[in-house]
Amino acid sequence: MLKDFSYLPKSDRVIFIILILSVVGLLAFLYLAGGNDNSRDIAAVDSLAHDTTVRTNDTLQIPQATKGGELFAFDPNTADSTQLMRLGLNKWQVKNIYKYRAAGGVYRQPSDFARLWGLTKKQFELLRPYIRIGDDYKPAADFYGHTGWKEQSALPPSQQTDGRERTVYQRPPKLEEGQTVDLNAADTTQLKMVPGIGSYFARQIVNYRKRLGGFSHTGQLMEIRQFPDEALRFFRVSASDVRKININKATLSELQAHPYINFYQAKAILQYRRLRGPIKSLSQLRASKDFTEESVSRLEPYVEY
Repeated sequence: MLKDFSYLPKSDRVIFIILILSVVGLLAFLYLAGGNDNSRDIAAVDSLAHDTTVRTNDTLQIPQATKGGELFAFDPNTADSTQLMRLGLNKWQVKNIYKYRAAGGVYRQPSDFARLWGLTKKQFELLRPYIRIGDDYKPAADFYGHTGWKEQSALPPSQQTDGRERTVYQRPPKLEEGQTVDLNAADTTQLKMVPGIGSYFARQIVNYRKRLGGFSHTGQLMEIRQFPDEALRFFRVSASDVRKININKATLSELQAHPYINFYQAKAILQYRRLRGPIKSLSQLRASKDFTEESVSRLEPYVEY
């Protein structure tokens, strides 16, 4: 082939050499360009390894959770996304923590962190010894006295340091064995007198009581997520305090607002009224596929005809 090449005219040989050099140059350029792209990709990955939070359009984007977890002391009120991810939390859990704090939520004690959605009992028990709540986030009553129940100082005003009558604040006393509170009448202060009930569960009880229209029996408290069953014996209820729904007059939205009536059940009630007239007993709804024996029984105390 080289022998044949030597017989070509000089001009053809020059063109042939130029073509070969052009192809070699193009291949070299493509190779170098591809290498630069890879290096940029690697550099980008390395930069993400050092900066675990990336802001896009001023919105915090949190990387995927690392496998496993590293145990170390942390404050859930101040820990950043990097620390939370190192603990082994999932991306969506970290986002929920950020949303909770942005809305003004505060973890005042380690047990508050157990309410993080998706956190298992095993995970919380592993993390609990490492939770450190800063003094700035603890209840002020822990440092300056307790609010709620008050009694006057035993010292006369002349013997007090500031020359004025002072009020001494104390925690509400807890109920003793055998004592109870009325579940449908107690306010949050009285509810917190029950052993095992703090501010969180007191609010949950009041909120659920409003949605139900009153409790018909104490067992309904177990419908509140993670409610301590050992507190049940300190409650009593009066069925006469239950607010009832007129099942023949209530609208779709009014029916659906009750915790024991879902959207499909509310539609079934309206359809029954339209086709067959007024409902005289909930047993008439048992023929509907949307109502089970259990759903009819628990709804019974809350309807009137």
